[in-house]
Amino acid sequence: MTDEERAPGADRTEAPAATPAPAPGDDWATRYKYLLADFENFRRRSERDREAITRQARGAMLRELLPILEGFRSAQPAIGSLPASDPVRTGLELLEREWATFLKHEGVEPVAEVGRPFRSDECEAVGEAAPSGSSPDGTVAEIVQQGYRFFGGLLRPAKVVVARETTSAAAGPAATDVPSSEGSA
Repeated sequence: MTDEERAPGADRTEAPAATPAPAPGDDWATRYKYLLADFENFRRRSERDREAITRQARGAMLRELLPILEGFRSAQPAIGSLPASDPVRTGLELLEREWATFLKHEGVEPVAEVGRPFRSDECEAVGEAAPSGSSPDGTVAEIVQQGYRFFGGLLRPAKVVVARETTSAAAGPAATDVPSSEGSA
């Protein structure tokens, strides 16, 4: 074709040199990369969800076992009165070690300990007691029902008695100090 045979404006149909046309495989390569990234994100999210569901199911099972453990532990004072050679005592001591191993393997930890500071996010105060040498003011004086932690979360809160100065005893000395200081002034 000669220049005269071309229609006016036909030379404008050529693509400008600054924007090359995409190669046919480039679009599929980009789509593949995005699809691969989406699949990887889906795989990770599914794994996290599966772990969370497993942890919740294990927590529910452990919550159901806690009353059995509590019942067994309430029998321990009677075990101490049996002779050391008694097969019942030997069997129950073995069972205690098995419970401890099981709880440790599952990641279950007790929450409350006598003498430790009272933490309202892990313990429920069910009473108050006068402070003593082993449990100063603001600490756990007695454990009524042990609570447990599981994977950093609270499986069950502990029910404890907290060592506190009584309000009447705390107000009494302060009230007597005020009049005596006024009388000496």
